[in-house]
Amino acid sequence: MPPIISVENLSKTYATGLPALKSIDLSIDRGEIFALLGPNGAGKTTLISILCGIVTPSEGRASIDGHDIVRDYRAARALVGLVPQELTTDHFESVWSTTSFSRGLFGKPKDPAKIERILRDLSLWEKKDAQIRTLSGGMKRRVLIAKALAHEPRVLFLDEPTAGVDVGLRRDMWALVRGLRETGVTIILTTHYIEEAEEMADRVGVILGGEIILTEDKAALMAKLGQKQLTLQLAEPLGAVPPALAGHQLELADDGCSLVYTYDTQGDRTGITGLLTDLAAAGIHFKDLQTKQSSLEDIFVGLVGANR
Repeated sequence: MPPIISVENLSKTYATGLPALKSIDLSIDRGEIFALLGPNGAGKTTLISILCGIVTPSEGRASIDGHDIVRDYRAARALVGLVPQELTTDHFESVWSTTSFSRGLFGKPKDPAKIERILRDLSLWEKKDAQIRTLSGGMKRRVLIAKALAHEPRVLFLDEPTAGVDVGLRRDMWALVRGLRETGVTIILTTHYIEEAEEMADRVGVILGGEIILTEDKAALMAKLGQKQLTLQLAEPLGAVPPALAGHQLELADDGCSLVYTYDTQGDRTGITGLLTDLAAAGIHFKDLQTKQSSLEDIFVGLVGANR
């Protein structure tokens, strides 16, 4: 089955001469949750804006479900829902009217039952008659999602959807996104909350300086680049790592009370057995130990740092 989003050699240079995107190639499969990670200014929002028909590319092409985003704009745009980063809403409209209006913009027939279901799923039903200007920031973000879903898109772009919202709302949105994916909706998510991508994404892309430096299945990425750390809480503090242990490349905590050993989870041998043997031979005893797996955030920070 062909990908629902296909991007080939896509570039964008603004009038100021700023190259925002450089020869992007990207495919996104139907029904997946794809997390696009990158620091501020990396090109995330520019890429989403092009795919949503808001910004015109300088070079290359892109299509959504086979519809070219430039030549077949209307068909491509009708398949897309966008939740922008900024809180842009019609302040004096009610929640019900602005959501219904968004559905009508795409030529969809009135469907009060559909609008009601969306508002209930987003915990907005009790606010349906409230003017948007009276809502909290978190509620306004829910309204943006409701508007994006009103015309039943097959692809949903979420540009920093939980920025500035509380933990409870963030979890509600995660549940909503999973529910949408189960109905076949493809989700493209940009976020600064790495745990959000780690929690929800099927696949991860990293963009830096307008270039995609990596796309990988999340589980495969964490297995390939992930490391584990073994922390040994020492029975007696050390002033320095003994020369006899230099081959293990241990890190001594500032207070001298613990040693940290980092090893590759994909290696044939972890080296832990040899480390413990050498510790005993050196007369170093420990009272506790714990392991920690690299998170997606650790991997992301390492990738960005290596490519700067």
